Amino acid sequence: MEALRVQVLAEKGETSVPSQYIQPPENRPQRQNPNPNANANANVKGVIPVIDLSSRTNNLLDELKKACKEWGAFQVINHRVPIGLLDDMRRVGRTFFEERSMEEKLRYSCDSASPASEGYGSRMLVASNDTVLDWRDYFDHHTLPLSRRDPSNWLECPADYRKVVAEYSEHMKALAQELLGLVSDSLGLTCQCIENVVGEFYQNITISYYPPCPQPELTLGLQSHSDMGAITLLIQDDVGGLEVFNNGEWVTVNPMSNAICVILADQTEIITNGEYRSAQHRAVTNAGRARLSVATFHDPAKTRQISPAFHPPKYRPVIYGDYVSSWYTKGPEGKRNLDALLI
Repeated sequence: MEALRVQVLAEKGETSVPSQYIQPPENRPQRQNPNPNANANANVKGVIPVIDLSSRTNNLLDELKKACKEWGAFQVINHRVPIGLLDDMRRVGRTFFEERSMEEKLRYSCDSASPASEGYGSRMLVASNDTVLDWRDYFDHHTLPLSRRDPSNWLECPADYRKVVAEYSEHMKALAQELLGLVSDSLGLTCQCIENVVGEFYQNITISYYPPCPQPELTLGLQSHSDMGAITLLIQDDVGGLEVFNNGEWVTVNPMSNAICVILADQTEIITNGEYRSAQHRAVTNAGRARLSVATFHDPAKTRQISPAFHPPKYRPVIYGDYVSSWYTKGPEGKRNLDALLI
């Protein structure tokens, strides 16, 4: 049966959320800063690092090393991705969610029973009847390798939608390659080391839409998890809602329109033998404004074996497809799937 879209629920104007969206008390967000227009970092101790990629000095690698060890996430500026392209990607995504009718949107509906489906959905992170649902709708695109790419599955309107997504895909791939090269360099590995272990990128671009929520203190837009693959590149709008777990607290990632948020994923933690960490993160909701983000995932092929580049290894080798299956079967719950591989 087709899942009810969160946007439909939000537009009904109810003052309470359905019970299946209510998080258990221990998972609910702390409403430190309920104003989505306020400084997103005003009430937290930590601030996620911002790294200037135009600085080609030893300081760049030092800053990167510190961010990867302490956070597993950071924002990059001067990344050479055209700022206009970031704006275009946000624009075409928002047009779909806010200007198309539900009847038109449902033409692109994906199979809610499969986490690998391409298209428009409201799937939770784990397919289980008793799992709390996320307050989020999304549109997922299979973009790389090109053998997976079928633009006929993508939107036709606005007229430049497919062109924008294809161009954005190529820029994100180039940036992911550059960043994994810098990560390798910062550990004294050959520049291509991590990318060689990962192999050809399997890239997905997911536009997530978080409608206003009448009870944001009870819900999450996206539950706590670390990403399965190698590296994720994410842009936000000006609303904010992405949080990264660091030193025992949830830290809001302050939106920067010209920045790209870099999130290290589980396979990179394995390859670096735990020297660098994958980032546990989530998305919170708010009652005032809809939020949009675009995440670009770069993963290994399902048949790829991932193992540490250092000895003695701290993690057992794993076939990536097996890791994905475990992740969806057990559910994310922070980083428990990665911890299960520790020797």
